Amino acid sequence: MPKEGRPRHGSMAYWHRKRAASEVPQFASWPDIPEGPKLQGFAGYKAGMTHAFVVDYRPTSTTTGQEVQVPVTVIECPPMKVAAIRFYTRTYAGLQSLGEVWAEKVDEELRDLLPLPKKAKTGVDERWNAVDLTKVEDVRALTYTQPTLVTGVPKKVPELMENRIGGGTIEERVAYGRTILGKEVRITDFAREGAMVDVAAVTKGKGFQGATKRFGIKLLSHKNSKHRRNVGTLGSFQPGYVRGTVPNSGQMGYHQRTEYNKRLLKVGEDGDDVTPNGGFLHYGRVRNPYVIVHGSIPGPTKRLVRLRDAARTQVYVKLEKAPDLTYVSKESKQGV
Repeated sequence: MPKEGRPRHGSMAYWHRKRAASEVPQFASWPDIPEGPKLQGFAGYKAGMTHAFVVDYRPTSTTTGQEVQVPVTVIECPPMKVAAIRFYTRTYAGLQSLGEVWAEKVDEELRDLLPLPKKAKTGVDERWNAVDLTKVEDVRALTYTQPTLVTGVPKKVPELMENRIGGGTIEERVAYGRTILGKEVRITDFAREGAMVDVAAVTKGKGFQGATKRFGIKLLSHKNSKHRRNVGTLGSFQPGYVRGTVPNSGQMGYHQRTEYNKRLLKVGEDGDDVTPNGGFLHYGRVRNPYVIVHGSIPGPTKRLVRLRDAARTQVYVKLEKAPDLTYVSKESKQGV
């Protein structure tokens, strides 16, 4: 009788599965957009999940046009501040930093994160005029969060990240960067209701786990002389090492992951509109602007979440009409 087989558990696309180097996710690329100029990224904090009723906007769904109940995630997005504008030039090795212009004043909490540059001898206008636009290939903004505005995140040191300024010509991007330098930017400067975004975050950390939980391998027979949750074999004698395809124990979770094509069902200002009775579990009230994302996203409550313009377009990405969100549940999550 032939032996039954099955596909292996766990994708080899994410290897080696070690802990993320930073809790601030990184984007390796940015899509080109037709409109602009504008910021192509933003950040927030995961408050929790609830459910909502929305008119199904997916064209290939069997319930298209009908009101359906969907799981949603609420992300609190307090305003971010722009610390500097950085310019990149194209070299044979790729993009290389050409220079940056820092704001005259940044928050003192940012000094706990990195050594800030000394006060420039020249004014901001002179530094902007010193930029050689003929060499500039890309323009990006160094933005940082304001966690002190968030009730559910017990930290003071902000997170610094780089967000691309996309759309329009280089001159228009530089001019836009000049207008936002040292100022606050809001979630509405990044996206509108109905926009498709990519979500990146570091997943829940589960520590050091065995191969059975980590890869879902089959339990050995009860007659096994040692343990039931071991790997059946580590491989052949040749080659004389354990191959990476063998499921072994190791770190599980706390990996950076990016989910593509998430739709923003709502971009709101008043957090009381989505805060459940008694607040979100392990988070509390939402006091700042927020977004409601269709579906789940990586990471636990309070985890920093980064949003980016969708890089992999689909059919319903081109939907112009904002989603028809009819109801958002505010029932208590304390007993869940």
